[in-house]
Amino acid sequence: MLSILPAIFAAACTAPGPVTDSGGVVEVDHFVPSQPETVSWGWYPVDKEPVLTIQSGETVRINTLTHAGATQSEEPVSYLAGLGIPREEVLQDGLDFWASREGRPREGRSGHVITGPIYIEGAEPGDMLEIEILDVETRVPWGINNTSSRGGVFSRSYPGFDDDDIELDIAPGTRHVIRTGEADGRDVAFFSPDIQVPLAPFMGIMAVAPDPVVGEPGVTVPGVQSSRPPGAFGGNMDVKDLAAGTTVYLPVFQSGALFYVGDGHGAQGDGEVSGTAIEQSLTGTFRFVVHKDVNISGPRAETDTHYLLMGIDLDLDRATRQATWEVVDFLVTEKGLTPAKALSLASIAVDFRVSEVVDLTQVVTGFIPKSMFLR
Repeated sequence: MLSILPAIFAAACTAPGPVTDSGGVVEVDHFVPSQPETVSWGWYPVDKEPVLTIQSGETVRINTLTHAGATQSEEPVSYLAGLGIPREEVLQDGLDFWASREGRPREGRSGHVITGPIYIEGAEPGDMLEIEILDVETRVPWGINNTSSRGGVFSRSYPGFDDDDIELDIAPGTRHVIRTGEADGRDVAFFSPDIQVPLAPFMGIMAVAPDPVVGEPGVTVPGVQSSRPPGAFGGNMDVKDLAAGTTVYLPVFQSGALFYVGDGHGAQGDGEVSGTAIEQSLTGTFRFVVHKDVNISGPRAETDTHYLLMGIDLDLDRATRQATWEVVDFLVTEKGLTPAKALSLASIAVDFRVSEVVDLTQVVTGFIPKSMFLR
C-alpha cells in the first residue's frame, strides 16, 4: 500500500508483495512462538534481548497468548474447566506462561501478555516502521469477555463518574466464554443461540518500544511503560480496523524499533466499552519495512479504502482534537490543501470514530476515504 501514499512516504522504497503458495497461504521468513522467554507481562522492555532479529522487508509469523485464562491466580486447566473450556482447548504455552509468572515484577505494569521484541535491522530513532498485516487467525475456538457493574465505562475512575450514577445489575467479574467457529460459510462468534457476531480478529496491541518518561500516561516506574494506555508508540490501540489487509505505520524510538504484539481480539465494537473484547489467542503474520528519516508523530494506518489518522489523549475531547489536527496536517502535507480547505474537507467527508475509551488514554480515529481523491 505504500506506493499510494504521497510525499510523507516518498523517501521509502516499496517492499515486495506477499509471497503465497497455490493455496493462498502466506509463506514467511521467520516464526516466533509465545513462550515464557518470548513474552513480557504488561509492558514493553527496552533492554530485553530480542526474540528475533530480521532484515527490513522480511515476514514473521507470531503467536500471541491472551491474558484470559493465563494470568489469574488459579491454575489454568481447572480455572478454564470451570468456565466450560475442555483441557484439549487449553494451549500449552498458556500453561507454561502461568507457571513462569511467579517472580515477574508487577509494579507499574498491566495485564497483557505480549510477544517480542523483534529487532528490525537499520531502524533508528527518527525513522518510521511499516507493519503490513498479512494475516490474523485464531488459535483456539473460544474467547472470554468480562463485564462488571463497575467496569469499563462504568468504572468509578472513569471520567465523569458520579456517585449517584445508577449501577447495572451485574456481578463483579462476570466472565462470558464465547465460542468461535464457522456457520453457514462465515466465521462467527456464537454469542447466544440467537446471536452470531461476525468474527473479525485483530491484534489489540502493536507497538514499538517507547522512550518512557515518568509522569506520562502509564509510566509510574522509571523505564516501565505499562501496556494499558496506547501512545505515540502504538501499543494498546484497540482499533478494530487494524486487521489483515491493513498497514500500520509507527515512529521509531529505539534502535531496531523493537516490535511487540499481543492482546488478540476475536471481535470488538468501537469503544470496547466493557473494558474487554473477545479476548482470544491469535497468530499474526506481518511484513516489516523500515523507512529512513521519515518522521511521523504517532500511529497511523491505511486500508484499501481509507487513510486512518489517530488522536490519543487522556481526554476524549482532546483526542478528537488531536485526530482532527492529524487529518488536517495529512491533507495539507500529502494532498496539497490549504489548512482552511483541509479542515473544511475533514468536516464534510472524514468520519471521526471513537475507537477505544477504556484504557486510560482514549483513541479517536479519523477515516479519510481514498475514493474522493481523483489523483
